[in-house]
Amino acid sequence: ILSLLAVICEEMVENCINCGGLYFFEFISCGAFLLSLLILCVYCTNAYEVFGKDKVGNVNIGVVSAIGVCFLVATIALGATSSESAAGKAASVCGFLASTAFLAESITDYFLRRKQHIDGHSDNPAHTPGATENQPLNQQS
Repeated sequence: ILSLLAVICEEMVENCINCGGLYFFEFISCGAFLLSLLILCVYCTNAYEVFGKDKVGNVNIGVVSAIGVCFLVATIALGATSSESAAGKAASVCGFLASTAFLAESITDYFLRRKQHIDGHSDNPAHTPGATENQPLNQQS
């Protein structure tokens, strides 16, 4: 949502002194919004099960991290080259908020997946059967 707001605010900028930062911000914010929609579509369809939950999660962490870093760089470029218009300032604020949200999501996902990996390891890594596993299920007395 924040990347969409950044795109909308950026489109309202009427004049710019050095438009390179504005165009770069436009490209990154629009790309971030479209990639976010793509990630949402993957999670909402059966592609999530087809590709595998682990693979989708790993790709999600990488993509969201890259979006956050690129968004931060684009926002800094916009802030350095934009004029003092209200729409430009609003776009910069939305850009900083969006980059923070993307980076926070990727860090949170990373630590949650790491915790699941650590918690998912069993106490019996060699998979050797224990004493109760060798007994039949239906013992008749």
